[in-house]
Amino acid sequence: MGEEKKIKRRDYLKYTGAAIGGLAVGGALGYLAKPAEVVEKTVTAPAIITTTTLEKTVTKEVIPPKHFEGIKIHFNHGGHCPFGLTVKRGAEAATKDLGCSTEYFDADWVPETMVKQFKDSIAAKPDGIAVMGHPGYDGYADLFEKAYAAGIVVTIVNVDIPELRKKYGPNGCGYVGQELYASGYKVGEACFKYGLKEGDRAAVFSVWEMYPRNLRAMGAEDALKKGGAIVDRVTHPPEVYGDPLKGIPYVTGYYAAHPDVKCMVWDGGGTTAATIKFMEAIGAKPGQIINAGFDLSPPTVEAIEKGYLQVTLDQQPYLQGYLPILNLCLTIKYKMSGLYIDTGAALIDKETVSLVKPLVEMGIR
Repeated sequence: MGEEKKIKRRDYLKYTGAAIGGLAVGGALGYLAKPAEVVEKTVTAPAIITTTTLEKTVTKEVIPPKHFEGIKIHFNHGGHCPFGLTVKRGAEAATKDLGCSTEYFDADWVPETMVKQFKDSIAAKPDGIAVMGHPGYDGYADLFEKAYAAGIVVTIVNVDIPELRKKYGPNGCGYVGQELYASGYKVGEACFKYGLKEGDRAAVFSVWEMYPRNLRAMGAEDALKKGGAIVDRVTHPPEVYGDPLKGIPYVTGYYAAHPDVKCMVWDGGGTTAATIKFMEAIGAKPGQIINAGFDLSPPTVEAIEKGYLQVTLDQQPYLQGYLPILNLCLTIKYKMSGLYIDTGAALIDKETVSLVKPLVEMGIR
């Protein structure tokens, strides 16, 4: 009888263990198979199971509108050259930051094309227009009057037109660019630092008949003359700024007549960038002729590093894109008056070019 009880106890433990094991396996399978949003929790009280449903809350980030959304701008960035494209990048960055919309135009630096594009922009009736100032007062006076009569704010880039800026300044017309004559004078003065002497011959290349575009060349000419240099004016068509290789015949023709020239000043970013090409065309070695110019681009940096170009004045074209967009937005929305920003300051030479080279490669300087 004692053995019979022993067998029953063993069977009891066996069956109990099997039951517990089955519950454990079943519970595990149930946990793996259940939907993610349902959590089953077994409570210590016998035969009581509670089920809790977790609801997921999805939070959608609400992005507020940008400050100047809805404002439409037309922007002329001059040309499809390194300088013009840097201006455009600045305008694109401002457009993205401020929230306005901008349509871009380039005229290959031809004043007649700028005038036509200005007329087309007025007809399109944007809220604001940024124009390059190369056509001057005579080219733009009637169009400014027409634009403002239609409620369109206009501001000036790269070449100042003081008469129009002063007349329409309270209504938003500003200027972002170099003070042309002063920047030219600064470059002309710098040529003597790099070896030009009294009595040496120098040439200043420009579109001499195009006022006020030629103010920079006039400044360089006056500084060179004050230092005692003999100065020749060499003129070329405006198309040379957009396609500098078209300027080679003007360079070679001048050099053939004046092989004693010691210094050449280029008053455009495109022509400055072509310094190596120009010197190769006349067979001049690095440093044989003192070269000075304006603006920065990868070819200009290369010319400085190789010794062909002694100095250039950086007028920070990125700002000439960014700030006119800001000017227009502030005027259109808040009736602010026009901004006047002189962007030309730094002379860059072989000692300082390494500081700006990374920014030039990024298309910022």
